[in-house]
Amino acid sequence: MINLIKNLLVFLIIFASLSSYSAPKNKETYEYLDLFGQVFDRVRSDYVEDVTDQELIEKAIDGMLTGLDPHSGYMNEEIWQEMQMDTQGKFGGLGIEITMEEGFVKVISPIEDSPAYDAGILAGDFVIQINETPVFGLTLNEAVELMRGEKGEAVVLTISREGIEPFEVKIVRDIIKIQSVKHEVYNNIGYLRITSFTEQTEQGLLKSIKKIQEENKSIDGYVLDLRSNPGGLLSQAVKVTDIFLKRGEIVSTRGREKKDIRRYRAKNRDYTNNKPLIVLINGGSASASEIVAGALQDHRRAIVIGTQSFGKGSVQTIIPFQRSNAENVSGIRLTTARYYTPSGTSIQGKGISPDIIIEQGEFESFDFKRYYESDLKDSLDKNQESPEASNNKNNELTEKQKKLAKDYQLQRALDLIKGLSIFEESFEE
Repeated sequence: MINLIKNLLVFLIIFASLSSYSAPKNKETYEYLDLFGQVFDRVRSDYVEDVTDQELIEKAIDGMLTGLDPHSGYMNEEIWQEMQMDTQGKFGGLGIEITMEEGFVKVISPIEDSPAYDAGILAGDFVIQINETPVFGLTLNEAVELMRGEKGEAVVLTISREGIEPFEVKIVRDIIKIQSVKHEVYNNIGYLRITSFTEQTEQGLLKSIKKIQEENKSIDGYVLDLRSNPGGLLSQAVKVTDIFLKRGEIVSTRGREKKDIRRYRAKNRDYTNNKPLIVLINGGSASASEIVAGALQDHRRAIVIGTQSFGKGSVQTIIPFQRSNAENVSGIRLTTARYYTPSGTSIQGKGISPDIIIEQGEFESFDFKRYYESDLKDSLDKNQESPEASNNKNNELTEKQKKLAKDYQLQRALDLIKGLSIFEESFEE
């Protein structure tokens, strides 16, 4: 039976390639396929433990794909079903977007409000062990399988982070419902946070902008926060960018052939009325996030601040496969093209460079008495309340204020918007 399958595969591949391969190439292909069949038979018969034919074939397919690049891979029926939930914004697990690098699992970004995010996992962390299993030597799919589990079950990850000794983190799995868009208003500045690009993102962003505009009649500008956003759907990245652009190319994708070039353009609309726009990015901003940031930067529609983005500029096409007489679908994730920003720059391996580099940083405040003119002896208008006393009237900080106090990058973004707004007003006068 195995030999029959092997010979059938050989026949189909050679038949399909007759139009593009020369005779010597056909012979070489046949020899390698014959080698594959010999290895398959030997592993099947001599491996130290029994391995099913299905497991061997699936591992062979996955090895072929992951050997090409870290983002291609095979999805069995279970992974295929979970992938469908991922794009809809609801799935189970830890809440991290990952890739393979140098044999270890690398965190592209934790998903906001997920168990991994709450446990302190950061973009750039390496997972070197999952429970008692070392990651080195595993495929990406195998590592993902070990991290999956039922809601409420715990998993222990050993994390390697630059500058400190490896440490363990215990994370309890949960069902993750992604609210891909959040919003706030800071002193007449609309803050828009996109955590990932799912099927809900465009509509969520439009609703947030509408709500901000309805509740605040005078908006000075907007901050679009794409930090630690691991990406998602290309279609949603295009639609989100289109919300801020009136015209021009948003992104192009280019495959191995000229006919594979696709260009996506804006549709003459800007729902933010061309107000000043700041885009925040960091090392966890990847893929779809980089498309949005790159397009708005190239068209000079926004000032991009923060730190260098991740640099994932490749397009993965999801291709389903269904075996005969099988109800469930499996598939492959295959890299088929690269992203290019409107200026023709490839994102792959480079990322987006901010217009203004601003590290997040941590700052300590020192408690000391500040003196003002009104504090001096016999000062004019001494009976007036000092600025410090006025500011301390409401000492209770709201959650929003507490968050802002810790977020240096967001503070600078808001300052920049306010400065641009003041400049524009003085220019108009």
